[in-house]
Amino acid sequence: MFPEDSLQSLILPSEWWIKNEHSMLCRGSLIFPFVPHVDQVPYIFEPIGRTEATEHNSAIVRVSPLKVNQPLQQLNLPVAAMPLHEKEVWAAYRAKKRPCLVFSSDGNKVEKILTRGKPNHATAPTFLAAPYYGIDKNVKRAGYNPEFVEMVRHCQFPQFHWDKLPFPGGEESILRLDQLQPFGSHHDSNKMISRK
Repeated sequence: MFPEDSLQSLILPSEWWIKNEHSMLCRGSLIFPFVPHVDQVPYIFEPIGRTEATEHNSAIVRVSPLKVNQPLQQLNLPVAAMPLHEKEVWAAYRAKKRPCLVFSSDGNKVEKILTRGKPNHATAPTFLAAPYYGIDKNVKRAGYNPEFVEMVRHCQFPQFHWDKLPFPGGEESILRLDQLQPFGSHHDSNKMISRK
């Protein structure tokens, strides 16, 4: 049940969450990908040596903050496991597997003949999704201020949306519309749960 002071109570008695019988990614799907902490400064992995002179599949790396105003200093180190092209870096973000709501499924597939000899990342299928953050404070998370949660439930912030996820116990969560981001469509990059 949704509280009377929520957006969902205006829509009921129709169901807010609907089970996706087709198990296909579509707008409204609830998925679980790894979501980067976008407020954190990413790290750069710089290959600075190889574990063995003849070994090209592993490297010794330096990990340091990746700052946009810092000049790039690329080492031309032949490590097959970490190829780099001009103006590229290996970046790492802290990430957490969390529920996300899909806003657009992947578009029309680009025929291979149109991409032959070109990098895959230029046309690889992606979709847009926004992450949910749990409201309650516990040992795993800081949670949200109850006054703020009430304001979000009353639609006072356009970038946040209050919801109850369709899991046992109906965990209250806040959808971060301001963190809408692309995710790869590969089946190893996310797990689908439901559809809204």
